[in-house]
Amino acid sequence: MKNYTIKLLLFFGLIVSFSCEDYLDIAPESELDQTDVFSNFDSAQGFVEEMYALVVDYGTSGHTFQDYLYGDDAHGNRTWKASYLIDNGNLNGLRTANYSYLTSWKNATYGTNNASTNQSNASRRPGLWDGSLKGIRNANIVIESQDLMIGLSQAEKDVILGQAYFFRAFFHNEIMKFWGRFPYIDKVLVGDFALPRPATYKESALAANEDYKKAIELLPVDWDNMPYGQKTLGDNKLRLTKGAAYAFQGKNLLLAASPLMYGNNGAMNTYQYDVELANMAVDAFAGVLNLTDQGRYRLASNLDEYKEVFWKTPTANVYPGSTELIFCAPGGDATTAQRFMTSGMDRDIHGQSGSEISSPTHNFINNNFGMANGLSIEDDMSGVYGPTLYNPNKPFENRDPRFYQWIVVDGDVFGTKASIPAKHKKAQLFTGGEHRSNGSDNQPSTTGYMRKKFYPVVDGEFHSKWNRIIDKYMGALLHMRLTDVYLMYAEALHVAKGSTTAPASYNLTAVDAINLLRTRAGIPNVHPSIVSDNNKFMDELRRERSVELSFEAHRWVDIRRWGLAHLDKYKRKLALEFPQDHSSFTERLLVERVCEYPKHYWIPFEAKQTQIYEGFPQNPGW
Repeated sequence: MKNYTIKLLLFFGLIVSFSCEDYLDIAPESELDQTDVFSNFDSAQGFVEEMYALVVDYGTSGHTFQDYLYGDDAHGNRTWKASYLIDNGNLNGLRTANYSYLTSWKNATYGTNNASTNQSNASRRPGLWDGSLKGIRNANIVIESQDLMIGLSQAEKDVILGQAYFFRAFFHNEIMKFWGRFPYIDKVLVGDFALPRPATYKESALAANEDYKKAIELLPVDWDNMPYGQKTLGDNKLRLTKGAAYAFQGKNLLLAASPLMYGNNGAMNTYQYDVELANMAVDAFAGVLNLTDQGRYRLASNLDEYKEVFWKTPTANVYPGSTELIFCAPGGDATTAQRFMTSGMDRDIHGQSGSEISSPTHNFINNNFGMANGLSIEDDMSGVYGPTLYNPNKPFENRDPRFYQWIVVDGDVFGTKASIPAKHKKAQLFTGGEHRSNGSDNQPSTTGYMRKKFYPVVDGEFHSKWNRIIDKYMGALLHMRLTDVYLMYAEALHVAKGSTTAPASYNLTAVDAINLLRTRAGIPNVHPSIVSDNNKFMDELRRERSVELSFEAHRWVDIRRWGLAHLDKYKRKLALEFPQDHSSFTERLLVERVCEYPKHYWIPFEAKQTQIYEGFPQNPGW
């Protein structure tokens, strides 16, 4: 085994994180021999800590403009944003897109400190590509060093290796979500090496599954209950656990089972999954749900408590996500977090410098946020499932309660305080309104909507320059939360056994899992006629996922893995135009996204990476 000189970094000021200062009683950026690093638990854990800092926080890692919604769900005016490049089919341009979470921000102003894990600003840490490759290498160093862990107890050695196995799989998955099938690197690469590209996505996913299985075996349910967790008692909430390993094991398998990956860039049917992998995913998700029954996790019980998952975490609490948190990246400083929280609102209201609005699109809202009767707008207007609620002349009435909880529409009251200027007391999102873009400005809404899922609103009063309450709270995107597990469990189970059959591993059907979330939202169960139609229920299950996880950076991955992104319904970004008196409502095309299958389903690799040797072909179409 090659012996490495390892540079250990102390990470400082990471919001919603912990510091490896808890484990390293050495100077920052110290260099130690590999044998010394893994000779005791504290220094070994100190090395592992850097892998946490390499996990990209999608919401705050895109420089200061929080451009993290890459699907059909949002629109902004800036032409240099990653979302603009994706809309225009320029996936090659993502390689140098400084404002994207996918790549490291290259800016000479910050010199060698830029793209370093030793940064309190998440946008200046490594991007997803660079960070994931470094994370894979670090994980392999840990795994190859297990014979050096002579000073560790068995439990300590287990948790060090459990984290490494998890991270090796996780960082492969991060690359695979965007670039597709990728070699599974299970050793420290030194000198000349060849990495033949696997023939299928499934091949890499199964290799990752083996690592997740090892992580599940080795990681604890709760660090606070373990002897090695006592040193950081009460500050272990973000550390890896069995629950996180089960959840990501299931996600890895579900993505590999999905129509895009199953079709392997050939013929694709949006309802055709790999049933074997879906069955495996169900059992993995069942591991999380069994832990939930034991009290480890809990769904937010109603829409008011649900706010605690997104923004209503007191700043002093440090940990976001309430009882649903399973895993998230270390965030940034308070300013960066606030830029993320305000990125769905007009800057003239919140006054947060460096934050630019990304407006919800009408197509996304209209296709997914349905009616109070639990039906989509399309199904409601069909009349097949009962009386119709939707009125095209009053499109904001009788909607799903989550529509009002997370979407800002014309006429919504921002505040009543006397200090608030009259023009900012209510949302003016009609065509030509105060909070509506004229086509050239970047701050007001470009679509006729704004979003408030992560935006503080207390007792009906929005955060604003005249009512500054945001300093009391901390919002964050979560890589994994319990609602997502229920949604993925339902999808995988419906593929494996249908909508009404429970697996042996957990006594909950797919439709019952979805209805749990609908009950929380205050809408009826899925209509029986929809449940009995396999494809129709899959459509409804996907719509439920789109609403529940709206604006949480899942959408681009989802519409690609479902094989839908190239269809007109998902390519057309629309605005809603209407006068102040609401006398008419007209859809207007903002963007016709460039998306051909399979070319625009995968980011191309840099040409130099595919030209080294013949065993690593480029993604199709590039």
